[in-house]
Amino acid sequence: MSLSEGELYSVTIFGVTGIPEVRPGDRLGSLIAHAANEQGSPLEEGDILVVTQKIVSKAEGRLVSLSTITASEFAIRFAQHTGRDPRLVELVLRESKGIVRMDPDRGVIISETHHGFVCANAGIDQSNVPGDDVVCLLPEDSDASARRISSEIRQDTGLSIPVIISDTFGRAWREGHVNFAIGVAGMDPMTDYRGELDAQGREMHVTTIAVADELAAAAELVQFKAIGVPVSVARGYPYVPADTGYASLMRDRDRDMFR
Repeated sequence: MSLSEGELYSVTIFGVTGIPEVRPGDRLGSLIAHAANEQGSPLEEGDILVVTQKIVSKAEGRLVSLSTITASEFAIRFAQHTGRDPRLVELVLRESKGIVRMDPDRGVIISETHHGFVCANAGIDQSNVPGDDVVCLLPEDSDASARRISSEIRQDTGLSIPVIISDTFGRAWREGHVNFAIGVAGMDPMTDYRGELDAQGREMHVTTIAVADELAAAAELVQFKAIGVPVSVARGYPYVPADTGYASLMRDRDRDMFR
């Protein structure tokens, strides 16, 4: 899809309801396509799917019972100081490539995951997960997860639908959380305006827009965590087809002034 200069367009975002509780081994693409049909809004060519990380991790069996985790001495000491579960602290350490910040007084661990994401607790989450001591890990390869869902939809419907896997992160300098893209398939996650002219005719040299993050954040407005809407459809956005994944969204460490 492309947008002509001066052309007006609109983007519609709606949730996909009726998706059952996801279990390991489920074909998410099939579940999503079926649910969209059942609610009277079947997928269309040009749509973009935004799928929350939680159901992706459930389908891929990325659930861990803390009863299976033995905490290290370091995790135990940190947990004793903060009142946190030492097994959870241990799992955060295992799922981290490096620790960016630790605040023992508040029990906060900001880490870099093996994927390269910088987030709290290595992205491990306990909300909307069955079981008292069960936690949810990030997908091992979220780009591969997005490609798999897109492929399943293509097999079932014949449609080529880009997929964004989203997760909720905090942000430096800002309160509140927003959804970010942690996996992308079928579209360029960035729009690069470098070399183009602005409205005053000046050439732009640094402006790139993280459109996958923008779509993930916008999709959260209809993906209410409390009522179980884990998937949404963005319709009308003129994306650029690509298979680069989320890599272009990640800032290289040598250009990161805050680590």
